[in-house]
Amino acid sequence: MKTETIAIHAGNYTDASTGAVVQPIVLSTTFERNVDGSFREGYIYSRSANPNRTSLEKVLTQLEGGADAAAFSSGNAAGMAVFQSLRPGTHIIAPDDMYHGLRNQLKTLFANILEFDFIDVDNTEVLNAHIKPNTGLIWLETPSNPLLKITDIKKVVAIARKHKIKIACDNTFATPICQQPLALGVDIVMHSTTKYFGGHSDLMGGALITAEKNDCWQKIRQVQEMGGAIPSPADCYYLVRSIKTLPYRMRGHVHNAQLLAEYLQKHPKVEQVLYPGLPSHPNHKIAKEQMTGFGGVLSFCLKDGREEANRVINKLQLFTRATSLGGVESLIEHRATVEGSDTKTPFNLLRVSVGLEHIDDLVADLEQALL
Repeated sequence: MKTETIAIHAGNYTDASTGAVVQPIVLSTTFERNVDGSFREGYIYSRSANPNRTSLEKVLTQLEGGADAAAFSSGNAAGMAVFQSLRPGTHIIAPDDMYHGLRNQLKTLFANILEFDFIDVDNTEVLNAHIKPNTGLIWLETPSNPLLKITDIKKVVAIARKHKIKIACDNTFATPICQQPLALGVDIVMHSTTKYFGGHSDLMGGALITAEKNDCWQKIRQVQEMGGAIPSPADCYYLVRSIKTLPYRMRGHVHNAQLLAEYLQKHPKVEQVLYPGLPSHPNHKIAKEQMTGFGGVLSFCLKDGREEANRVINKLQLFTRATSLGGVESLIEHRATVEGSDTKTPFNLLRVSVGLEHIDDLVADLEQALL
């Protein structure tokens, strides 16, 4: 099936008892045994599995072309499950522009359990120099947050395979509509389903999708079940519902982001636009090779520094000053102040989650704010 068809049908079934075309929300936390002690449909307790979560994991698996998926209560919980599945003392190589929530998670919660280095993963020489005998995971994030860096996935996979190192990729910015890391050799894909999968800024979730049901995956499944950081049945239901429109929403996000990036690039007050869809992006060629769309997030830097960034962001009327991304509404954020004192994000940078408003209205709003 094509992506649009998978998104609509893979996570849904017609209810056998009522004939309802849309799958109902199953709120029960426990399930009755049969007379022989077995469980109907295999459901025991909702922390282990729930019909709505099964449907969500099924559609996520098929969208990413994987073997299985595990849904979590947030993107951070999904990332943490990967880290928790590793042996103490394992060395992780992660990008220098890693999402700050997961970066801070490693630096605080796992500081005395795991080893890690934050480097330019796309630099082959630097990457090879940081591989150790105990390196067990290379974490990718492409496009990255908030600098929109692009990593050559196939290149890193080849290095990882040579050293028998697992690779996980945060695919939140791209979604499987724009990029499928598993097809490029990655072992595990991670998503904050709060973002484009949810698409309406009204639910929270995370997910991992695996290329193989191997021992590493079973450990992650154990973390999911025993740790219990799972989404509610209602959140799973609404995610499945939202995913049905994901392919079409992403086309709109990508279309608007490309046009907005091109507009900003020509503006005299803009120092730099960071968006992989622009030929000026240093890894535009790689992005074209491994992506089918460039995503709906861009960042831009203003020539007159932080004060100008604050002035512009406060003059905007359609762009809401808020964190997160992937909703139908456009959001803008001064990212450095969110990331904390150790941020490497320039203070004249604004990150934009480009929504589905008409592009002319978005451009007009930026035009008046930049005056």
